[in-house]
Amino acid sequence: MLWTEVKEILKHKLPEAVHHLWIEPLTCLKADADHIELACPDKFFCLWVQENYLNVIEECLLQLGKTSTRISLSVSKPGVNDSKVPLLEGSTKKQLRLPAIPEVYSNIKNLHPKYVFEEFMVGDSNLLAHSACQAIANDDNSFGSSLYINAGTGLGKSHLTHAVAHFIGNNYPGTRLHYLTAQQFSSEMVSRIRSNSMEVFKDKYHNHCDVLLIEDVQSLTGKVKTQEELNELLDVLMKAGKRIILTGSNAPRELANIDEGFRSRMSAGLISTINPPDLQTSRLIIRRKAANCNLQLDEDLVDFLAQSICGDIRKLESAIVGLKAKSSLLRRDPDMAMAKEVAAEIIGNSQELSAELIRDFIARQFKVSIQDMQSRSRKKTIAFPRQVSMYLARKYTEQGLAEIGKAFNRDHSTVLHSVRVISEAISRNGSIRGQVELLAKKLVK
Repeated sequence: MLWTEVKEILKHKLPEAVHHLWIEPLTCLKADADHIELACPDKFFCLWVQENYLNVIEECLLQLGKTSTRISLSVSKPGVNDSKVPLLEGSTKKQLRLPAIPEVYSNIKNLHPKYVFEEFMVGDSNLLAHSACQAIANDDNSFGSSLYINAGTGLGKSHLTHAVAHFIGNNYPGTRLHYLTAQQFSSEMVSRIRSNSMEVFKDKYHNHCDVLLIEDVQSLTGKVKTQEELNELLDVLMKAGKRIILTGSNAPRELANIDEGFRSRMSAGLISTINPPDLQTSRLIIRRKAANCNLQLDEDLVDFLAQSICGDIRKLESAIVGLKAKSSLLRRDPDMAMAKEVAAEIIGNSQELSAELIRDFIARQFKVSIQDMQSRSRKKTIAFPRQVSMYLARKYTEQGLAEIGKAFNRDHSTVLHSVRVISEAISRNGSIRGQVELLAKKLVK
């Protein structure tokens, strides 16, 4: 039988322990001159054989003159290949490690179980970051192998990095992945310096890392030694084509007290900004969170929460949990009074308005980004929302012209001009007047 001949050759090509653990458990379902079909005990086994020993098996076929024989691997069905492989003799108090498995393996502990790609709601504000993370998780270089995610608190950057780690762990278990915060990286490095074992630290990350995920790099500001070490690590991994994802609350160019070499390497790949979700994305998030809690919400409640709780996705999740708790306690379906009570507990009864808050609110209403509102663009689709924001900020806040202008990267004269333009448009155009009044009503309710 062809497979028997291949196994005999493999005995001389592979170490005995490797042959015992990775070749013997394979079951031959079909073997002829055109095709050999092998069944593996489980998915991990199948992936490991495919990545590490399939080329050796193909060499054996060439040695036998079978140049056109195709090999396929599949996971065996229950009842197939149930025979147990006898254990190797010997005993040790130390935990055994399978042959060819790296000693330094993936570090993906403490991942949130619900932070997976399927639970991430995609909108205009996060589409690029989501697409880039999916590509990196699949080892697809469409967006490059290095990514920096810039996002504020509660906008989903941790969700995406956890999702990458979950996806790689579930689909490519042989990948050596390290996930940690910048603070954890710094603490581990300091611990190694104190114990005179920096060579172990360097070996772990330089030589045994296929994917590196580091969060909250802004915490490294002022930590010169950690920046130098991470700078060296990024240099090694980038040259080797390894996959890297860094996250921070600011773009690399905006981080203070950062070494220029480190800043340069953080900026070497794709930089993606996650903005606060627009209304449509907020509605999707609320519906998904409610479904996860087995909570039925009417559309008016979904709209109210989406418009009332802005920016932080964790606050939206908190609102859903609060509604679920109150609904269960009172034994009735959620209503508007309940939703307003929960929202008030999260954001307060009267959230103090500011130019920044009004700017973000209007940006969501018109589906433009904060960057667009602060840009120099004079396109009507951007200039009009910007002018309306300045008009409402002047009307509903106590901030001065210069302070309002700062939220839009403008001076006081631009704010004054915008207020004059919108005031004249309201007096001449009933449609614009109605639109501005509706926005004002939503803003101050």
